[in-house]
Amino acid sequence: MESSERAGLVLRPFHGVRFAVDDLPAVTSPPYDLISPDDMRDLLARHANNVVRLILPGTGHYGEARALLNEWLASGVLTTDELPGLYVYEQSGPRSVQRGLIGALGVGSPSVLPHENVMPGPVADRLALMRATEANLEPIFLLYEGGGPASRLVDEVAAQRRPLADLRTADGVNHRLWAVTDPGEIAAVEEDLRDRQALIADGHHRYATYQALRGDHDGAGPWDYGLAFLVDSLAYPPELRAIHRVIPGLPLEEAAARAKGAWQVHEFTALDEALTELAATTGPAFVLAGDGSAHLLTDPDPMQLDHALPGDHSERWRSLDTAILATFLLPKVWGIEDSEEAVLVVHHDPHAAVRLARQRSGTAVILNPLSTVDVLAVAAQGERVPRKSTSFGPKPRTGLVLRVFATN
Repeated sequence: MESSERAGLVLRPFHGVRFAVDDLPAVTSPPYDLISPDDMRDLLARHANNVVRLILPGTGHYGEARALLNEWLASGVLTTDELPGLYVYEQSGPRSVQRGLIGALGVGSPSVLPHENVMPGPVADRLALMRATEANLEPIFLLYEGGGPASRLVDEVAAQRRPLADLRTADGVNHRLWAVTDPGEIAAVEEDLRDRQALIADGHHRYATYQALRGDHDGAGPWDYGLAFLVDSLAYPPELRAIHRVIPGLPLEEAAARAKGAWQVHEFTALDEALTELAATTGPAFVLAGDGSAHLLTDPDPMQLDHALPGDHSERWRSLDTAILATFLLPKVWGIEDSEEAVLVVHHDPHAAVRLARQRSGTAVILNPLSTVDVLAVAAQGERVPRKSTSFGPKPRTGLVLRVFATN
């Protein structure tokens, strides 16, 4: 357990498990928490061996995921790479290119910085799946400030070597994967990362699962590590997008009326006009939408806001829109607990959030994205933003490389 307990950032090689099918794009998927029921049906229709059958087996069906994983390994649907390695992974689309390293991350190091709170339900779900399958089926996403040998190796490999996998998924993104197995190159990466820190950009619940699984065991073993994708944010600055909320059962007009006692409320007949104003607004602001006109909330009452925000957090934390939402707008203005049952989340798409609000006779709360600078600063001082505050991207594709404990 020595390497996973030392203070540095550890990314070690592992025997990757990869799909050996002709139609590789058809067996991959987005991360588990971005897959809607409609997405699930579409992915299952594309290929009988889509990885979604492993990562979303359904509550109580974790044993079926283990049996399926073992079946695919035995039949050759999945194969294990002979040599342990780190994997260079590249995503390229119309707007961006992102490259980084996939490896086995040392769990429990203070050099791994969470920035977001987690909820017990998703952790319990992922932990049950990981215990059953004894595998890391998809990587978490980490960002670090690089510029060293590891970053140079990533770009050299992508420019000069033939990839193990080269595919284009239905969303128009190209994915390429290379294995780095040379001991000297792996040692150079290890030395470069030793004194660095990494921010968890995506995968807080899975990292909490890694920690819980490690706590299940007294001795050293494969549970001391978890699958991770590490990106140099200086070379490849991430996108940071908003995660919107939907409050089922809270009618839009009631939500807007109750907000008027604590906010300036501006009405718009067109949703897109309200969204344009939201994007241009500095300071706390939200758009409420659903059935009827959209409402832009700005300029909260400073005395009410100060009284609601917890005094044991930094001023930077207290200025975050998601902190104001979780501690003021939801509980104080609307009397709603920020729980998974009472508050639904929709990644990125405000129009999708509004559609869901209409379906659930509720209110969509549209947010601006947080700034990367604010998130990094909050994490660096040991604080965590409220749940589902950030959506960093582009996120790694699930199904390109898995990590199975029996071979690592």
